[in-house]
Order: sequence, then C-alpha cells, then structure tokens
Amino acid sequence: MTMRPFRGHGIALALLLPLLLLLSLEPQLSLGGGGDGVCELSVRRQDVIYNYSLASPTSKYPHGVLSEDGFYKVVVNDTSLWFQLCDQMIFNHDPPRCFGCQDCGGPLHCGTACSALVASNVGGYPVCTTIGRSSDLYIALIDQKYPLKGVLVKSSSFGTQDNCSLSVSIFCDSNEVRVPNSLNITGKCDYAVALRHPSGCAKVIYVNGRGWGLFGTVLMIILCFLVGYILIGTVYRFFFQGIHGAEAIPNLDFWLSLPHRAKNMLGNFARRLSGYGRDNRGSYAPVN
Repeated sequence: MTMRPFRGHGIALALLLPLLLLLSLEPQLSLGGGGDGVCELSVRRQDVIYNYSLASPTSKYPHGVLSEDGFYKVVVNDTSLWFQLCDQMIFNHDPPRCFGCQDCGGPLHCGTACSALVASNVGGYPVCTTIGRSSDLYIALIDQKYPLKGVLVKSSSFGTQDNCSLSVSIFCDSNEVRVPNSLNITGKCDYAVALRHPSGCAKVIYVNGRGWGLFGTVLMIILCFLVGYILIGTVYRFFFQGIHGAEAIPNLDFWLSLPHRAKNMLGNFARRLSGYGRDNRGSYAPVN
C-alpha cells in the first residue's frame, strides 16, 4: 500500500498535548469547600468523599438552598415559623407581626436579625421567640450510614430564659424542591422541619484509585475527540467528496501504520535499555 502524506498530525498532536500536560501535574485533593465555609460539609467514608455546599449557586437555583423570598414560612394551627438557611432572613413582604421581637430586629424590623423566629399564640396575642441565629450553626449528616441521604442544619439561640433551636433536615432530591409543610416540636422550644432540595445532594469524589480518576477522565475525553474526528471526517468524505469504502476514513494510512510505529518504538526502547545494561556492567564484567 502506498503511503500518502498524513495531514492530521497537527490534530493528533493537539489532542495528545492536553493529556501529556495533565499527566505531568501532581493531582491534588481538597477536603474543604469553597467560599467562607458557611453551610459546607465534607465527610470521608473509606475511599469516598462526600462534599456538601448548600449555599453554592447552581443553574436552576442561583441561591442554593436559600429561599429566594428571603425566608421559608410554615404555619401549623396557632404557630408560625419563619426561617432562612445559611443566612439571616430578609423580608420584602409578609413580615412577622408579633410581640417580643427585641432580640431579632425589634418591632420595626422583626425577623431581620436572626435566622429563625417562631410566633405562638399566648393569651390571644402572637408572641415571638428567636430560635435560630446564623452565627450558631451546626451541620451534620442525616444518617451516618447513608451519607447520600442528605444533611441536617441546626441553628440555635440562647436567650435569657429559654435555649431554643431549629433543626432543618435537607433531604437529597435531584429532581425538585419540596418546601416544609409540617412542624415538629420537642421540649419547650426545639423545632424541627424537613425539606427536599437538590442542594442536599452530595458531590462524590473517589480517592485511592476508585472511580475514573484524573487519568481515566482525560483518557476518555481524548478518545471521545478521536472518535468524533473520525466519524465526522468519514461522513464528510462519504457524502460530500464521494469517497466510498474504507478510503472514506480520514488518514486511513496513518491509523493502519500505528501498530507498526508502536512496535518500532518499543523495539528501539528495548535496544536502548539493553545497550545501557551492557555499557554499565561494572569492573567485574568478564574480559576476553
């Protein structure tokens, strides 16, 4: 077969150069999230790391798990609960109207200086109690045995009379958001709600050789580029240049010569190693 000059050397080199560059870099692993660490959690289970970043923006949810209204609201019987995750509340509409809001913004800005506030009917009047502050935030897994289930965010407020808290279970749901519509109360002022949100899903990182890894990912990208290049080139030559049969494959001679080239490279490498070994046998080598 007559070898034609290969015109795709530049393309092949352009595909191989990123692979060589990435392989020359030392892979690094970060166990912490970005930003200031608010509402972020990183948990390692054997060779798997689960990273949660609740406040990080996504394409569908630019505020992450935070409510775009500035607050979540749950009303059950005579109890109203307002809360915001990972930040203080903001009220552009429907602000809390209750007594006893001095430690959470005061009567004129009730709810704007804390992350969770509850109003209960006492003697016919709504009375507010601060049950969460963004400065006192705790985040953990909902289930230690199943990290992918989601996370629990707990905020608290230590008042002069009562120590109150709010626990929000954020279950992983990659398809939709379900806001809380029920409220659980334990003790005097410990509240708990649950919601489902894509931000409650962990980003999984495999370490110690599990998963694709850097090499496998880059190799797959290179293979996809090569397959796409051959496929598009074959379609173009077949339909637009009228080349049929195996000759429609672009740079066919080059692909067919690859095994021979690889064999020659391995042979040259083996000869160099054997020559290096003969030249470095040392002073105890036999002399004829």
